[in-house]
Amino acid sequence: MNVPSLSRPLSASQAQDFQPERLKLQVENFSLHYGREQVLQDIHLALPAKRVTAFIGPSGCGKSTLLRSFNRLNDLIEGCVCRGDIRLDQESIYAPGRDVVELRRRVGMVFQKPNPFPKSIYENVAFGLRVQGIRDRRTLDDVVEFSLRAAALWDEVKDRLHDNGFDLSGGQQQRLVIARALAVEPDVILLDEPASALDPISSLKIEELINELKHSYTIIIVTHNMHQAARVSDYTAFLHQGRIIEFGDTDSIFTNPSKRQTEDYITGRYG
Repeated sequence: MNVPSLSRPLSASQAQDFQPERLKLQVENFSLHYGREQVLQDIHLALPAKRVTAFIGPSGCGKSTLLRSFNRLNDLIEGCVCRGDIRLDQESIYAPGRDVVELRRRVGMVFQKPNPFPKSIYENVAFGLRVQGIRDRRTLDDVVEFSLRAAALWDEVKDRLHDNGFDLSGGQQQRLVIARALAVEPDVILLDEPASALDPISSLKIEELINELKHSYTIIIVTHNMHQAARVSDYTAFLHQGRIIEFGDTDSIFTNPSKRQTEDYITGRYG
């Protein structure tokens, strides 16, 4: 597979991340159009399991579109046409007969604006399990507690599980949405600007949560916050005009980028 050139050679431990058995997602020669507008062009990318990868780049460069491609949310947009392939655990997500509902369970999505359901905190987390037909109260209780603990929210809400999810603060709502995603046991978590609408303290809690979750999940985050990308990610891809300009370990991208466009964006010369 043709992976974008890294900004400098990987360390021995980083090189292990890109062994075939360690790759969670692979993008090969992937392009996407909305009608006549081409949004992504010839994307080649390999993303290792249980690592955080950040997508950075100016507005309109295709970051969120690429993110939504991993669980085929773009299919819901009229006029969307894709070419090339994306593989999850070596299997094409576009294979004939692919169960898209199951794909979206395995590849969960958290959006920029917290979007809890108009239900209790408990029922927000249990929602996906109920859709799967799980009704056993003991199982639901265990999964709700596990998911809220994993989202670093349990201690704050354990005595108010039957309160409406909208009663939580913005930062708590975002962690509730993450707990809802975790409840259905995903492999990958997609985060589209998850802290951009939050205050600095809530943003820090989301970043701390990401650092904890990466031990169990593959995480991809879209962010305009360069400091956030540098703090939370292991690898970074810089996109511009629908193409990946540079991809590499985050320290290299931010301290020694190999492309002038990357350096200009990171240093604020444009974007």
